Amino acid sequence: MLANLLPEIASDIQAALQSYLAAIPDSEAKSNGTKLGGAVAAKTLEARASDASSAPDAYRPVTRPGLYTPTALTVTPQWPDVTPFAMTSPSQFRPEPPIALTSEQWASDYNEIRELGGRASSKRTAKQTEDARFWLITGPQATDPVARQLVAVKGMDLVDSARFMALAAVALADAYIAVMDAKYQYEFWRPVTAIRNGDTDDNPATERDATWQPIDNTPMHPEYPCAHCIGSAALAAVGEAVFGTAEVPEIAVTSSSAPGITHRWTNLHAYADEVAYARIWAGFHYRFSVRVGQDMGHKIGQYVINSVMQPAAVADSR
Repeated sequence: MLANLLPEIASDIQAALQSYLAAIPDSEAKSNGTKLGGAVAAKTLEARASDASSAPDAYRPVTRPGLYTPTALTVTPQWPDVTPFAMTSPSQFRPEPPIALTSEQWASDYNEIRELGGRASSKRTAKQTEDARFWLITGPQATDPVARQLVAVKGMDLVDSARFMALAAVALADAYIAVMDAKYQYEFWRPVTAIRNGDTDDNPATERDATWQPIDNTPMHPEYPCAHCIGSAALAAVGEAVFGTAEVPEIAVTSSSAPGITHRWTNLHAYADEVAYARIWAGFHYRFSVRVGQDMGHKIGQYVINSVMQPAAVADSR
């Protein structure tokens, strides 16, 4: 799989594989295992060859002739059309539209992130600032270490760990497909745009801040809903379903965006909540978007658990 997806380092991958296999004594089990692995990879590549994940970026910014539009490319605008792994369609879990800009909730969430998510905020606590910077990591960096730790601390055997990692991967892939479907469907503005244009939303309770900035550069895709939130919630839902509880032995994760800091949890909900609310403290997502993202992630994780890779019935040999 890796050699196909990363052809520029295929020789290194093959060398690593051969080195690993050389340490395993030759046997019929080894031969059957390598054949099965190759067959699974071939079938997977065949099944995903036309999944649209590599379609050309044809995103069209909303603008009018002659008006300057920021030129940085958006992230995965083609993913609303990617074939899911378990979901029936990318829009299966699409949420309702974002809240009205004239609502009290919009004013409340707007002012919360304006006060707590700004780069120069004096109201954000030291822990909130740490969480915001810790979770600047994105994609697999933010989820895969947690999944691997769970396999280790739960002492899962080879088959159960393989199934768990596969379920987590499917849930995360479908979660990101679903969140990009919603993001590009609604194209809701990010806090840095909204707060610098707070005088245009027809809400008297939102004050414009012309120089407001979040803790770091805002990710280049629409705001609603929160992608970090959907991913962490989907992973937590898979873990809770597989283990039968959200309580787990302690897991510890480090972050490339917060060197020297380790975060620890003994509850999967606590992990998912920290990831989600860190996006408010970072100035990237409104509270309503965080809640919607978490709800979507939980539903997708549950759906994946109930829809794919069910344990096979084993006859009692006694």
